[in-house]
Amino acid sequence: MARHLVAALLRSGEWRVRVTDLAPAITLDPVEEKGLLGAALRDGRAVYAPANVCDIAQLTQAFQGVDVVFHTASADPDINDFQLHYKVNVEGTKNVIDACVTCKVQRLIYTSSSAVVFDGIHGLFDVDESMPYPNKFPDAYARSKAEAENLVMKANDIYDLLTCSIRPGSIFGPGDTIVPYLLSHGGMMFTVGDGLSCDDFVYVENVVHGHICAEKTLSTKEGSKISGGKAYFITNMEPMKLWDFIYMLLEELGYKRKFRIRIPLAVIRPITYLIEWSYNKVLHMYGMRQPKILTSARLKYISLNRTFNCKRAVEQLGYKPIVSIKDGIKITTNNAIAPKI
Repeated sequence: MARHLVAALLRSGEWRVRVTDLAPAITLDPVEEKGLLGAALRDGRAVYAPANVCDIAQLTQAFQGVDVVFHTASADPDINDFQLHYKVNVEGTKNVIDACVTCKVQRLIYTSSSAVVFDGIHGLFDVDESMPYPNKFPDAYARSKAEAENLVMKANDIYDLLTCSIRPGSIFGPGDTIVPYLLSHGGMMFTVGDGLSCDDFVYVENVVHGHICAEKTLSTKEGSKISGGKAYFITNMEPMKLWDFIYMLLEELGYKRKFRIRIPLAVIRPITYLIEWSYNKVLHMYGMRQPKILTSARLKYISLNRTFNCKRAVEQLGYKPIVSIKDGIKITTNNAIAPKI
């Protein structure tokens, strides 16, 4: 998402952008090198400053002279390691807040997650921001993102720093992992569970748009009073059955829907536990990665309803999706290669 945000800020012509990441130097693909980001890095509209969110000294140096920070850094959600997520997502976010205060940054927009209100037991249907954090979370990622978001919200209007959190739904778009995963599994034509669970997907450019709307709102005196210290769900506002979305992607990739194999949760759940046990005991020592879909936490995400109400973002941030689900899928799959079967 971060690179899409950088590109959007540069396209507006209103920003000079400082990009931070772990790598000692920024690496661009050929398209980026010839495109907007490459040109901006060459003419100074964009600069790269290596920084680790776990190193407050590096962050403080990177934030010098900065007015606004968009904090998008996060540990890999597919790695269910609480120590890792706590270090990066919670302690890292605290470092970001402290560095913002030290450097007199005016506004901090945090990329949170809709998972912060999900307990993995109860489905969520059209919930809004009044939904509290659960007592338990399905994985380390959701728990740490909730803790980090809480830090950001409490930091609002302290030492003149204004903050806001964006809670995206299930993000998709160019550069995501969904299409490569489907391709690597030959366009999997199966459904896990009853296939009725609904999800709220959001195209990556809409997530970017939500961040920019939040920043613009915080930049006004009246807007900061309304939105400072608040969190906002951001989705495409087109909730649909999860597996319908998957099959829309597959069909756009060229896989023709002939039939679906349905795998009951009662069948796949024991297999998941066995794979997790094997992975924790043996397989990880040989560098093998556990299949992303076959984790107990992932089963909770794909088998329960998770839809969110964006009314607050619409009314207070002026948010409105700029790319539809259908168009987003076309853009996402445009450069993917899949067999016509």
